[in-house]
Amino acid sequence: MHALLRAFHGRPDHPALRAAGVTWSYGQLGDRARRHAAGLRGLGLPAGARVAVLAEPAPALLVALLGQYLAGLVHVPINTRYRGLEVAHILRDSGAALVLVDQACAPALAEAIEQAPELAALPRILLGDELAGGLRAGDRRFEDLYTETGDALPRALPDDALSLMIYTSGTTGKSKGVAHTHRSVSAAIGALTGLWRWRDDDALVLALPLFHVHGLAIGVHGALLHGMTIELLPRFTCEGVIDAIAGGGTIFMGVPTMYRRLLDHVERAEGRDDAATLARARLFTSGSAALPAADFTRFEQLTGHRILERYGMSETLLTLSNPAEPARRVAGTVGFPVPGFEARVVDEQGVNIKDVEDAEDARGELWVRGVGLMREYWGNPQATAGAFADGGWFKTGDVVSRDREGRFAIVGRRSVDIIKSGGFKISARELEDALLELPEVAEVAVVGLPDPEWGQRIVAAVVPKTTAKTSAETSAKTSAETDAEADALAEAVTAHARARLASYKKPRGVAIVASLPRNALGKLQKHRLIAAIEAGELTLRAAG
Repeated sequence: MHALLRAFHGRPDHPALRAAGVTWSYGQLGDRARRHAAGLRGLGLPAGARVAVLAEPAPALLVALLGQYLAGLVHVPINTRYRGLEVAHILRDSGAALVLVDQACAPALAEAIEQAPELAALPRILLGDELAGGLRAGDRRFEDLYTETGDALPRALPDDALSLMIYTSGTTGKSKGVAHTHRSVSAAIGALTGLWRWRDDDALVLALPLFHVHGLAIGVHGALLHGMTIELLPRFTCEGVIDAIAGGGTIFMGVPTMYRRLLDHVERAEGRDDAATLARARLFTSGSAALPAADFTRFEQLTGHRILERYGMSETLLTLSNPAEPARRVAGTVGFPVPGFEARVVDEQGVNIKDVEDAEDARGELWVRGVGLMREYWGNPQATAGAFADGGWFKTGDVVSRDREGRFAIVGRRSVDIIKSGGFKISARELEDALLELPEVAEVAVVGLPDPEWGQRIVAAVVPKTTAKTSAETSAKTSAETDAEADALAEAVTAHARARLASYKKPRGVAIVASLPRNALGKLQKHRLIAAIEAGELTLRAAG
């Protein structure tokens, strides 16, 4: 926490935040944060209480984050694409004492209360005048939490006090709360951005959401640690990023899907001049999913920049990175351990693979340890214990290769049930469970297929539930009738996924099949299903 506040004391007049045409200095942002902290302290919340935040990117979110830190509270960001079921789980699991919500996310909170009626008693902080008419007992308007002065001293918390609780994507069941301390966040992000040579005269163009490690930890915390300016965009658009760089932005962080859209924009005739604008920036980084080597090359050809890839996860923050020197960045790799971290490759028995002399590369599961590891999975000691090996090594579940120089590349997940699409990790099991709620569905298997834009494309193979029909009734159907029924089921599957879960989790293709491939013991064989789809043996119906 002390490291994060250094710039507020050292350069109060330097621009800290630009958004929607308004600029706040470090002194102004710090004043708002102190006033917000005093308002939160006035609510009587004990140190360590969790405050959930369900809101789109806006300057108020930085005030809320810093105010919560100064008040000794724990910031719990919630994915703004989540629907009621997912929001309800996080609010209950974290034991949130308050939830901050804006107008855009208010419907998801209402759905959560429908799913879990006890959440109706949870006090809310309402962000935006549009919600002012819905005040209930215990609610506060965000603006009303500012006290006249911010003179109340911040709580003197140790660096090992909890600061952030970031929920996983639920890739192995329900999402888990990853609990980080002030020390783990500042040490890991400071080491990473120091490696990247961030400077106090840099301006970060931030178009990422503020509910996960990429935008919130690296973006917000990294910029504040270095006393930089944050150019906050409400959402990603090619035009918005290019305009921000034209206005002085020097660093852009994105996910592969963003870079694909930037490339498509620049390669269109009307976007050709924008390549020269992008070239003015100092650094481009990519994460959250593997960047296709072809896009790495295209971007360099158009802008002269070699995108810097890195690797991390909620539980470890950022552990691997390509070097700051552009010439040493290699397409398709995530580089070397960040200072303060160690990484090893282990075989299926957990034995460290050390000898790579007789092989082109060493492949196995990535284990890491170092300054940025989480303290725990909140309220889940069994999962916490299972995530670590002897010696404090965290078992990532990612399969990597390592070349003779010690450079790492991500090969994939140990389980095919974890799909990385559009910068998000999606649990195949979660989507399968949701689709099995449909009365028309007997069985379903969700897989990820390689996709140049999304990284992986989500496909659902669905076995329809048959009624007691005779073979004569079945054979009497025409091909057109069968196709119409399959199309209708595919539409129903997509609509149900969209209604139940975040939009990025919906399938982008649906195959209606008579059965799913299984071995002699009845175990589902997803690799055979993927092979059949890729070979064109199954008809993929477009998902709307």
